[in-house]
Amino acid sequence: MPEDGPAHDAVFSVSYADERRARDVHDAVAVEVGEVDDDRSRATVSRDGRTVSVEIGARDLVALRAGTNTWARLLTVAEDVCGLASEGASAAE
Repeated sequence: MPEDGPAHDAVFSVSYADERRARDVHDAVAVEVGEVDDDRSRATVSRDGRTVSVEIGARDLVALRAGTNTWARLLTVAEDVCGLASEGASAAE
């Protein structure tokens, strides 16, 4: 990407019912930062309390769309897995 930053960017944030769920989802997807980046796009993941945010920067709109789709899917999978893990923990009690 150019030294002065990406040409396009997108930020999306998801708020969860509690801070633990936000932390679990954040921790699950944060390990992917740098792994799915390429020379056309980059992403960062952050958490503030109950809110997880993903910021994507890209050279072009096609890369921005691909990055946004990828990170949305990663969040969805993390949410599903965290939900199943929480249901399993509840059933075991």
